[in-house]
Amino acid sequence: MEPLLDLDVPRPKEGFQAHIMLDSVKDIAIFQPASVASTDTAAKAIETMRERRAGCVLVMDAGLTGILSEVDLLFRMPLEADPNSIKVSQLMTPNPETIEEDATMACALNLMSVGGYRHLPVIAEDHSIGIISIKDLLRYLSQRLEE
Repeated sequence: MEPLLDLDVPRPKEGFQAHIMLDSVKDIAIFQPASVASTDTAAKAIETMRERRAGCVLVMDAGLTGILSEVDLLFRMPLEADPNSIKVSQLMTPNPETIEEDATMACALNLMSVGGYRHLPVIAEDHSIGIISIKDLLRYLSQRLEE
C-alpha cells in the first residue's frame, strides 16, 4: 500500500547526469539575441544574422512575434526573389515554442528533440527574452563532461 508515484522519477546521481538534469537554461542563454521586426526585409534579417554570426534572429514587435532561421530563409524564400522586397513576416515561424529560464537542460533538450528545433527562445522572470541553440547546449554539456 505504498504510493508508486515517485518510483519511476529519474534521480541524478552525480557528474554529467546531474548537469543535464539539474543545471538551468539560464546558465547558457544569451539575453541580447539578434532581433528584427516583422516589417523588416529579409535582407536586413540576413545582414543582422551575418553581423551577429547567428543562425537565427528573433522577430520582435510588441514582444516575441516569431523566429527566422537559416532554414526558414533557405526553404521559404523563392530562389528568384529579391531579399529587399520580402518581409520577415512572410518567412518567419510565428509564435515559436519558448522555454522558461529556470527549466533544466534536460527539458530544453527534450523540447528541441521532439519539436525538431535548433534554436529555442528563453523567457526570463523579468520578461526579457534570450535564446539558446542546440550548439550552445552541447558545448555547455561537453565542458561539464571534461570536468
